[in-house]
This record gives sequence, C-alpha cells and structure tokens, in this order.
Amino acid sequence: MPTPRFLTLDDVAEILNVSWSQAYALVRRKELIAIQIGGRGQWRVEVDELERFIQQKYAEARAGTVPAEAAPSDTPPEAVDQDVDTRS
Repeated sequence: MPTPRFLTLDDVAEILNVSWSQAYALVRRKELIAIQIGGRGQWRVEVDELERFIQQKYAEARAGTVPAEAAPSDTPPEAVDQDVDTRS
C-alpha cells in the first residue's frame, strides 16, 4: 500500500504525540500548513509539510531559539488551547 500524501489532524496529533486541539492550534497559527477539503472543511496536512515543520523545530532547537508564542508562561499547557473538537 503506498504512503498517503495527506494526513488528517488525528494522524498529525498521533505522530507528534499531542492532542487533536494542539495539532489544530498549530494549523490555526499557520506554524503547520494545512488545507481544507470537502464541504465540511476537514483539514489535511501534506506529509512533506509535516516533515518541514518537524525539521524547522529541530533547527530552532539547535539554534536555541524559541518562537514568542511558544515561550514559557504561567498558563498550564492544558489551558492554553481550549478549542472545541469539531470533528465528526
């Protein structure tokens, strides 16, 4: 079976070991580029885009840079993104 070109946000969340809402937040903030498909606007992330995102995060870690929105805060991680799961 060939490797799929596109991943769902569930797939992305599983690969990154984060919640669906955290994966969605990456897309919403345009840190991870995704497209909407179909009448219900379901998000799809191209495998190459996910790999680019991961490599960018490694490059930031090597350089010791942390984007402003990822800087530590007093807000607990589970309270940062309270989006409602709109999946069907």
